[in-house]
Amino acid sequence: MPPIDALLLFFSTSILLALAPGPDNLFVLVQAAQRGRIAGLAVTLGLCTGLLVHTTAVAFGLAAVFTASALAFNLLKYAGAAYLLYLAWGAFRAGDGGGGEARAVDLPFARLYRRGIIMNVTNPKVSIFFLAFLPQFADPHYGPLVPQITLLGGLFILATIIIFGGISLLAGACGDRFRESARAKRILNRLAGSVFAGLAIKLALTER
Repeated sequence: MPPIDALLLFFSTSILLALAPGPDNLFVLVQAAQRGRIAGLAVTLGLCTGLLVHTTAVAFGLAAVFTASALAFNLLKYAGAAYLLYLAWGAFRAGDGGGGEARAVDLPFARLYRRGIIMNVTNPKVSIFFLAFLPQFADPHYGPLVPQITLLGGLFILATIIIFGGISLLAGACGDRFRESARAKRILNRLAGSVFAGLAIKLALTER
């Protein structure tokens, strides 16, 4: 196992990376503001489950496929972009909360959790980032690499839960006030739709 000081450095770096504005924490913020803190936490857990997939991919070398294969990379990113456009369409269609997917009660925890998984797993840049980031803190002198990569991935997930959980609580509390107004609901839904559409475009234009 890597020494404690190396693990603390990795964990501190992971906290800073989780705080940096990016697609995942923006996704959590919008969902929590639009649907409530529980929705944000459900999405956060889904995103972290997706990180488990990426950690496994790095530990066993699967992430290298997305680095080497343009076809695999493009298929995954376009699937993710299409899903985000679907979410954007649902948000724009929701209006002021009278139908569609406007209310948190219309989306069970499991569905929001699954939404987070899909959002994370269909972003090949996460696998490539993990492939570049995690091995920097692993060293054969400290033992087999697979357990080390798994441990580092777990620490990164813990940092993500702490930061994204905080975002969920804060955004959910702020969103509670806005959701009391039909006009504010329309604004939140249109904002969410715009964010999802923007994330879709960004992902579709991403290069390896």
